[in-house]
Amino acid sequence: MKEVTVYSTTRCSYCRQAAQFLTARGVPFKNIDVTDDDAMRAKLVALSGGLRTVPQIFIGGKSVGGYTDLVALAQRGELDAMLKEESPDKPG
Repeated sequence: MKEVTVYSTTRCSYCRQAAQFLTARGVPFKNIDVTDDDAMRAKLVALSGGLRTVPQIFIGGKSVGGYTDLVALAQRGELDAMLKEESPDKPG
């Protein structure tokens, strides 16, 4: 499974919902709290292409957006495919 990273703050209800959503589906994720960490918040803004809102969710290093974007991916049936490890190409 690809690595999932959630950038969040402690006062964000959507951040809690994203964590609950992933946990309920058995998806392990790394939570990075940017509540009072200006340097980490600046890194998040750079990684997300200028977005300052939380949560910002990354799957395999690729930004997928926030909580509603994550749910939409699941509803469209695209989340599981994104989470799967890419198998290496086999010669032949």
